[in-house]
Amino acid sequence: MEGLMSRGGEAPGTPDSVIPENEGKEKFKKYNHIAFYRRQKELQQGSSYYRPLMDTLEMSERGAELELIHTETEVRFLLCVCAIQGRVVRVKINELQPIRARYEVPDVLIGEPVRERLSAEKADKDTLRLSWSNGQYQMRITRSPFQLEVLCGGEVMVTLNSQGRLCFETLRDPPDKGSSQKGEQDDEDSAGLWKETFRQFIDIKANGPSSVGLDFTLHGFSNVYGIPEHADTLLLKDTSSGGPYRLYNLDVFAYDIHSKLGLYGSVPLLLAHKLERTIGIFWLNASETLLDISTVSENLVASPSLAKRRKLPSQTELHWMSESGIIDTFILLGPSPSDIFTQYAGLTGWQALPPLFSLGYNQCRWNYKDEADVRAVDQGFDRHHIPYDVIWLDIEHTQGKRYFTWDRQLFPDPPGLQCYLQDKKRKLVVISDPHIKIDPEYSLYAEAKNCGHFVKDREGNPYEGSCWPGPCCYLDFSNPKTRDWYSSKFALDNYEGSTDSLFVWNDMNEPSVFDGPEQTMPKDAVHYGGWEHRELHNLYGFYQHWATAEGLTWRSGGTERPFVLTRSFFAGSQRFGAVWTGDNVATWDYLKISIPMLLTLSITGISFCGVDVGGFFHDPEPELLVRWYQAGALQPFFRGHSAMQTKRREPWIFGEEVTTIIRAAISQRYCLLPYWYTLFHQAQLSAKPPMRPLWVEFPKEPQTFAVEDQYMIGSALLACPVTDPGVKEVKVLFPGCGEYWYDVHSSQIFRGGRTVNVSVTLDSAPVFQRGGTVVPRKKEAGTCTADQNSMPFSLTVALDPKGSAVGDLYMDDGHSFNYTDKKEFALQRFTFFNGKLLSSCSDNTGKFESRCSVECVQWMGVRERPSAVTAQLSGDRAENVPFTYEEKRSLLTVKGLKLGAVQNWQLEIK
Repeated sequence: MEGLMSRGGEAPGTPDSVIPENEGKEKFKKYNHIAFYRRQKELQQGSSYYRPLMDTLEMSERGAELELIHTETEVRFLLCVCAIQGRVVRVKINELQPIRARYEVPDVLIGEPVRERLSAEKADKDTLRLSWSNGQYQMRITRSPFQLEVLCGGEVMVTLNSQGRLCFETLRDPPDKGSSQKGEQDDEDSAGLWKETFRQFIDIKANGPSSVGLDFTLHGFSNVYGIPEHADTLLLKDTSSGGPYRLYNLDVFAYDIHSKLGLYGSVPLLLAHKLERTIGIFWLNASETLLDISTVSENLVASPSLAKRRKLPSQTELHWMSESGIIDTFILLGPSPSDIFTQYAGLTGWQALPPLFSLGYNQCRWNYKDEADVRAVDQGFDRHHIPYDVIWLDIEHTQGKRYFTWDRQLFPDPPGLQCYLQDKKRKLVVISDPHIKIDPEYSLYAEAKNCGHFVKDREGNPYEGSCWPGPCCYLDFSNPKTRDWYSSKFALDNYEGSTDSLFVWNDMNEPSVFDGPEQTMPKDAVHYGGWEHRELHNLYGFYQHWATAEGLTWRSGGTERPFVLTRSFFAGSQRFGAVWTGDNVATWDYLKISIPMLLTLSITGISFCGVDVGGFFHDPEPELLVRWYQAGALQPFFRGHSAMQTKRREPWIFGEEVTTIIRAAISQRYCLLPYWYTLFHQAQLSAKPPMRPLWVEFPKEPQTFAVEDQYMIGSALLACPVTDPGVKEVKVLFPGCGEYWYDVHSSQIFRGGRTVNVSVTLDSAPVFQRGGTVVPRKKEAGTCTADQNSMPFSLTVALDPKGSAVGDLYMDDGHSFNYTDKKEFALQRFTFFNGKLLSSCSDNTGKFESRCSVECVQWMGVRERPSAVTAQLSGDRAENVPFTYEEKRSLLTVKGLKLGAVQNWQLEIK
């Protein structure tokens, strides 16, 4: 292995053609460059400028409304609070009479939430109590100082405005420059009120300053998570030094690790956890947003008398700040992590059930150069017996980077290529970016311009920026008519050269503008409805993702599930498809940070997520490539991808030793697909992510709260990818005091509640099955997911200390909406108790015929050799079946079974 670990090409320098001309770290703002952040931080902390007018209280089925007044300007605001069914509180603050409407984020919520009726009680002239659910939950509003507390069972969970940080900059008319003093104008310009300058870019603010902000105290909580996307730790950091977390979607090539600056997408959802409860704060605002976090852990402090020490409880202070819009926030009261996932999905939607093929291995490169290259790569997978499902084409497949076209020199027969792949039951994915090349001869551009589908500049003309094709205009996906028009372009009779086995990848949709401020669109560009880009910047990719998914769905007449990968995203993007973490680099640090990045995405609703396996840029050494494949095979979305300037790295490039290890990792992924698919079915119903931090499954074990180098796949598997070079052992925390964990390869048993050094070799990626679970697998990998339709299942039964286990298997056709429209699905429950393994239907509403059988069952943790094992179909007589028993491994195996995967049957160990 020493030779293998030392092989690999040199990492080339960054080619000019990869990075846009103005690329550079200095082109992105630091927090001190952001005017509204500076203004809000300069406000005096501790004394609120806002007072509720208690006599304006109005109660209705919609909740409670009362006015706030700014004590200095006397501007009035409307405070709306309501209780949403399922233990969620919503708080909205807006100007009572703005001079023009303020932006309220549309389309992210899946509907108007169902409210619970509040009852109001004025405790005194300065305090208002609102309660619901028979008084179990309360909100307490105090007048001076203005605060809003949320209580559960009499205990304060969250206090809003406890630090007096509420800020609401009101809209105003532009100043009369003719009558203003020059000094006053200079002061306003330096504060960034009417214009803001960064480098050579000037942002003209037609509506003046409009930022909003609010602080939250989370009582008893010191562990906070969420707010992707940042290349940072799973446990969010205190920002008292080093600046806030930024949520502003940007194209950040080769992003810095352990940075709080924003990347390609954003979800303004934060989760806080302690032993007794998990809560969430969802800040619904699509403009540039910053979040300061200050955490105090529980400690002992001297009392004033110095005679005693008293306990200072944990708490976390949050300070949300957004450039524009209104204050619209949701407090999710849990109490469990699973409850938070359900509450959030009830607001923004559940993870879409992906087509089965998309959970297989995806092979991508910028760019496979022509049809012959694609066919050769496809044949290489078959020649080396490596399964895969999808091959991808980047921007070079188009005619001069004009989307919805093909370079006919390189791809003369796109339908033929797709049919070639489809004959092998494989798919093709092509890229479609939001920038449209300015070319009057390009029909897509001409039609979009004539129909008014482009974003406009502040002068009312189509906004022009630069991206891969050169000068471009950008589609205004915030316009429903533009989304419908764009969706229609995926129809087979509109998209020349496409077939129903072609799927789509949305890239550069932050949006990326090479010559724009921070390489994105200017904030004073204008969208549908007259809204400035600053209001909805973080929604841009969300809208394109939505339009693309609808286009692929409409293409099939609404019968087939779409598959769309997007780089930019927002809350609710889980409804449309998959997300990946963008342009990473082939180093060990990027492999390591990918795990907390994916865990953070997972717990904030984006369950179908992955990274560029191997690193997008630079050339990975063979050991790094192997470890990345092993990790990627244990993550939701599994795609290898690399830049055109890197050396080719198909799995067989590095020699037979590497090929063998990568083949094994991919094959094990394919064998485990029944379990992954079942987890995505569960995610669609309960919103619990397939990839989970340990603390989600073990919320009462503090030792799990900061773990980010290992994670759970569902509730049954513990994954511990190796992310350091040359290691011969890894530290594994086995959670669950008193539980059993089994090495899935050796069946070695480990007891929970301890950390163990586990030996590894280059061809081993530690995975452990939790005692008390049943995991379904396919006995063979096949060449792609479609091969598995008739392949037999195997079941692995891992016994808990009581000798019991349970698990599920979900099946449908893997591609259509028949599972919901026609209830064509099967959900089978496997239960082992008192020596009997029972297979039974756990959802009688579904009807699905499966040709597959269960042919092998293994039990881990069987302490004694049984005298016999019998099999019995429902209503039939039990018959003995042959078995093998390995005493050293406590492993019992039964093979050669012919038990229907969706039948009721029983296996009994005697």
